[in-house]
Amino acid sequence: MSGFDTVVQTFVVNHAAHSAIINHAIRTIAALYLFKGLMLIAALWWIWFTPGERREWAREMVVVTIASGFIALMTGRLLAHALPFRERPIYDTTLHLDFPAVGLGDSVMRTWSSFPSDHAMLWFAIATGIFLVWRGIGTLALIYTAVFICAPRVYLGLHYPTDVIAGAVIGIVITCVLTRDVVRTRIARPILYGVERFPGPGYMLAFLLSYELITQFDELMQLWHSAAKVL
Repeated sequence: MSGFDTVVQTFVVNHAAHSAIINHAIRTIAALYLFKGLMLIAALWWIWFTPGERREWAREMVVVTIASGFIALMTGRLLAHALPFRERPIYDTTLHLDFPAVGLGDSVMRTWSSFPSDHAMLWFAIATGIFLVWRGIGTLALIYTAVFICAPRVYLGLHYPTDVIAGAVIGIVITCVLTRDVVRTRIARPILYGVERFPGPGYMLAFLLSYELITQFDELMQLWHSAAKVL
């Protein structure tokens, strides 16, 4: 653990709330999809259906923002496998830090590397896309991501601060690259054409992809692991 991580995590633990109600509330925020990306995905749908002179550009931005989130999530999970394993602070007994107890899928958490934070990568990528379209709402989206999605995971010892910072930077960079004109148009225009020509299947797939991003493909991953055990 870096010196920066040590200072932040020690400060968090020493100043953690001693109220069982507050700790339970933070655990709930960290666990429920309602407090993760639901509001951010809803903001993208809001952008999509907002009329205006730049509607086509805004819809292109929505498409590449969703693509950025998907790429960020997959990149985060690939990096977690490819990079050296980093144990989550709550399970590292050498830290001698007593984090508020959590019950967020302990068996999976123990075997999943802490670095980088895929939550930070995904939702900062999405929040950045919102920011590039709507500065005001996007600023709130970035703050929301930091406060309600990332901070509770550091508070509970699920991630080191550098896990979250690295994830945020990677997610932001991915969105900034994909939203550049030359990249955005090549990705988005064929998809927009398909949605306009086949709106029924197009919006059905958009809804399903939105749902899977909100849940971070957790149920599909559980099905995959269950099938792998049986086979």
